[in-house]
Amino acid sequence: MSPAVGSGVSSGASSADDEAGSRGGLPRGLAADPFQYRVTKSGEVRVTRGGRVVSVIGGAAGERLASSLGADPVRDQLLLAKATGNYRRGNERG
Repeated sequence: MSPAVGSGVSSGASSADDEAGSRGGLPRGLAADPFQYRVTKSGEVRVTRGGRVVSVIGGAAGERLASSLGADPVRDQLLLAKATGNYRRGNERG
């Protein structure tokens, strides 16, 4: 299996969009600075954001995450945010 790389987000949203506007349901922060990932030969998922590795998910959790990624760019971003612990808890302002 060859390594896979993905960011899963296309640009092109207007500045007048609301929190989850026409960017397919992504919060403003994820649309502006999306996660990227690479699946290694060993099954680890290396998650990067802003050019830095923010998390490495290995073992069974990494394999589950890797099998879930790649189908839908918006869903990928939300899965990566949840896997890294960097997702909205309801009390932050965007």
